[in-house]
Amino acid sequence: MASTTLGVKVDDALRERLKSAAEKLGRTPHWLHKQAILSYVEAIEHGQLPAEVSYLNASDASSAVETAHLTDAPLPFYEFAQEVQPQSVLRAAITAAYRRPETECVPLLADQARALQTADVHALASRLVNALRSKRGGGGVEGLIQEFSLSSQEGVALMCLAEALLRIPDRATRDALIRDKISHGDWKSHVGESPSLFVNAATWGLMLTGKLVSSNSEQSLSRALTRLIGKGGEPLIRKGVNIAMRMMGEQFVAGQTISAAIANSRKHEIKGFRYSYDMLGEAATTAEDASRYYTSYEQAIHA
Repeated sequence: MASTTLGVKVDDALRERLKSAAEKLGRTPHWLHKQAILSYVEAIEHGQLPAEVSYLNASDASSAVETAHLTDAPLPFYEFAQEVQPQSVLRAAITAAYRRPETECVPLLADQARALQTADVHALASRLVNALRSKRGGGGVEGLIQEFSLSSQEGVALMCLAEALLRIPDRATRDALIRDKISHGDWKSHVGESPSLFVNAATWGLMLTGKLVSSNSEQSLSRALTRLIGKGGEPLIRKGVNIAMRMMGEQFVAGQTISAAIANSRKHEIKGFRYSYDMLGEAATTAEDASRYYTSYEQAIHA
């Protein structure tokens, strides 16, 4: 059965009255509008003119009703009204809030935001922090910090060094670079024409501390690495770099293939985490590379 939407303009006072009346019935204002129209039309069709239109010619109205019955005309909204299922109070409230003016919504939401219990928030944060600090053997950033008890500056400096060493393919060359830098205390640059060792210091500061560390100048980061080495020498810095490099690999790459990434994520999905996967094929420089990436993307879609 085809239907048509009828728009009726009402002032704010009447809108509030309709809303209040609908809430008392556990229905929506929209449902109340339809029932009112249906009742009004049925009364007129049965010759029972409402008081507000009683001044109209009653005989004309009766004739119109008789004509409607003779032609078997459908009763507007009647069939549709029978199909309308009762709504719960919550569902009715959701429906009533459809396209609610911003001037009504914002003050209510602002009050709810201010109603947060500050003491409860601090208590929850303390429990989470204490639980994390008491947990040993963590992975990623947590494991790095637990292993070395790093200050934020030392941690940032170590991560920058590890990032630089990732670009060196063999262990012997990495060890040679570490020895060279340790002996000269020169952390301000590294192999080749690469940018400064500490180019991503702000990023690592954000990851390790949860905030941007603006005071990490190259000079202060150099001193931080020197302090770190002074605590344990070359073996310590090598171990720290290895942990940092392993952490970077695990932190940013879920797997070399989509199937490996999905398999590695299952243990976290069981805990309620959800993942979206990305495959980077922008590095394709030949038709062969493009074809290989195309196949990988296609397999990822069906994985």
